[in-house]
Amino acid sequence: MAAQTNVKRMGARKYFKSVRSELKKVSWPNRKELQSYTMVVLVACGLAALGIWLADSVFGQVIQLLAK
Repeated sequence: MAAQTNVKRMGARKYFKSVRSELKKVSWPNRKELQSYTMVVLVACGLAALGIWLADSVFGQVIQLLAK
């Protein structure tokens, strides 16, 4: 049982070491790019929420008309 635990620990250590190595290769955005990307995501989320709300309102009205 102890040998199996050591293998798991070595596997985990190797995994995190490789993760750290890969993260060093990542091209991280600078502050201006990050702000720009954040605004794009917020606007896209807002538009999606607006579209879902609009569709929900329309379908709700249609269901109410059909239920009468």
